[in-house]
Amino acid sequence: MALAVGAGMRRREFIGLLGGAAAVRPAAGWAQSSGRLRQIGMLIASEETETLVRSRVSSFRQGLSDLGWTDGSNLQIVSRWTGNDPERTKSCVSELVALAPEVIFSHSPPATVALSKATRSIPIVFVQITDPVGAGLVKDLAHPGANITGFTTFEFSMGTKWLGLLKEIAPKTARIAVMQYAKSPTWSGQLQAIEAAS
Repeated sequence: MALAVGAGMRRREFIGLLGGAAAVRPAAGWAQSSGRLRQIGMLIASEETETLVRSRVSSFRQGLSDLGWTDGSNLQIVSRWTGNDPERTKSCVSELVALAPEVIFSHSPPATVALSKATRSIPIVFVQITDPVGAGLVKDLAHPGANITGFTTFEFSMGTKWLGLLKEIAPKTARIAVMQYAKSPTWSGQLQAIEAAS
């Protein structure tokens, strides 16, 4: 998992705003003292009618609400649904960047790449990107750099753990075969990790 804070926000505010920590000062107190709503942009690379994605967006909103950040009360969430269409993505990116939210939440490699080219000042948080380093979005997982950070659901070093487990089970194993779906976005990274460990 990569996690770092972009310029212009304190780490605690940033994490609290995204629902990642309870250590942030109460949302209601900040909203009262600032006199304005905090704003999150969401760039969602799906159609708005997709049930699974809508459920995830709803869970995200609920997580924020559980931490005291309520859309329309002390927070404004601005969503753009791209339907994975490149032209729509470009238009949505322009709209969100022009609004200058305090952070933009992105949920696919193409959407995040488009955002990374459009702004270097607004913090971008991604999810569902298998290889953010390989995609050129972050420098490395420990120190993402720039204004981009996020969460990855897979770590290529798991391939080396699989190899280690095989050697524990059968220490005399000298050759192994690796099978994987060739179109998987994790395939080349997994194979490289396994080859390096072997």
